[in-house]
Amino acid sequence: MTSSSPLLFTVRRSQPELVLPAAPTPHEVKLLSDIDDQEGLRFNLPVIFVFRHEPSMKEKDPVKVLKHALSRTLVYYYPGAGRIREGAGRKLMVDCTGEGVMFIEAEADITLDQFGDALQPPFPCFQEILCDVPGSEYIIDRPIRLIQVTRLKCGGFILALSLNHTMGDGSGLRQFVSAWAEIARGANQPSIQPVWNREILMARDPPYITCNHREYEQILPPNTYIKEEDTTIVVHQSFFFTSAHIAAIRRLVPLHLSRCTAYDLITACYWCCRTKALQVEPDEDVRMMCIVNARSRFSANNRSSLIGYYGNCIAFSAAVTTAKELCGNQLGYAVELIRKAKAQVTEKYMHSLADFMVIKERCLFTKGRTCMVSDWTRAKFSEVNFGWGEAVYGGAAKGGIGSFLGGTFLVTHKNAKGEEGLILPICLPPEDMKRFVKELDDMLGNQNYPTMSGPSFILSTL
Repeated sequence: MTSSSPLLFTVRRSQPELVLPAAPTPHEVKLLSDIDDQEGLRFNLPVIFVFRHEPSMKEKDPVKVLKHALSRTLVYYYPGAGRIREGAGRKLMVDCTGEGVMFIEAEADITLDQFGDALQPPFPCFQEILCDVPGSEYIIDRPIRLIQVTRLKCGGFILALSLNHTMGDGSGLRQFVSAWAEIARGANQPSIQPVWNREILMARDPPYITCNHREYEQILPPNTYIKEEDTTIVVHQSFFFTSAHIAAIRRLVPLHLSRCTAYDLITACYWCCRTKALQVEPDEDVRMMCIVNARSRFSANNRSSLIGYYGNCIAFSAAVTTAKELCGNQLGYAVELIRKAKAQVTEKYMHSLADFMVIKERCLFTKGRTCMVSDWTRAKFSEVNFGWGEAVYGGAAKGGIGSFLGGTFLVTHKNAKGEEGLILPICLPPEDMKRFVKELDDMLGNQNYPTMSGPSFILSTL
């Protein structure tokens, strides 16, 4: 429910500053991999961590602790203190200049308790929790990371940062943030040493495509209108799946699929309900792209080379069917397609994908009648601890992946009642969102599904 009286609070921000590595680092140019620099990863992804007051840390200033630890962490992750450059054939590389990452100190006159159950996507007034520095929407010749630490009146704080997706995926971000947190707690160096090793996912010479990559099919003529890409008015809403909800969904699939993952079940739900909500024509193809972390799919020798790898090692493997088949079959049909799409990602598939990117000029994935879910449950961002205990929330700041509204994340979370579950933040136009909620409620057996919304906010910024 939305509060009838808006909550007033003020954010005071300092001027942005550059945090440099604490010691000299190599000045060199490092190529990104041919999976890193594809068109679909050329954006900044906002991520947020929320921490409560910790009495044992009351003499410590989180801004100073995090800034000092960041400087030391950048000695190990020094490419992150450089700048992205673009070369011939749109090839991206990192110029390791050591110029630093953008850091902003802020204060808000509000407590965590006043946020209520709004401590999950969509975060109220997120634009003030992560300052929009002019030019921060670009990735070329800009600071690779933008970080803001906001102290709260209760002694807690909010850490928000933007992930330049060409530099790494969710697993890579978790590795970096964990290293940063270890050093903040007093470690001399990260327990997992970062490795670059981008050559593992470079195209072969000559490149040759050996797999079918339906996630990049360009199925629509230019200037075709796609309803779900209309961003004029969009509602952001999160859905919290408890173990009871997941059990209810599991009962909808055949016995041989009963051991499928919560990701498979929720992703299938999202795909079916969203397709119905958008009222896609029955004979039109629809896609669910499953973002697969391929690290475990490599051979033992190559897998050992990926220990400490913080680049992108993901594939957007696509399940494809018609709207009629998807919506006319039982949920198990969608689950089967999703499981098959995930299973096709192998080491061979990843090498084929790198070659595909070079041959197809780093093209964008298919966006028409497509949705995408990235599984961040194993990253366990909420377990990150800078000395103030585990995060109240850790993960994506909102639904949508870059400018692609059909993309989203599955994130672990514990709500204000202490219930553990999974959050799925999504974006849809208002009428489509109403239909989506109804479809999901019907699928779950009219359990009065708990969507997430918090109090309304009025904010002033100084």
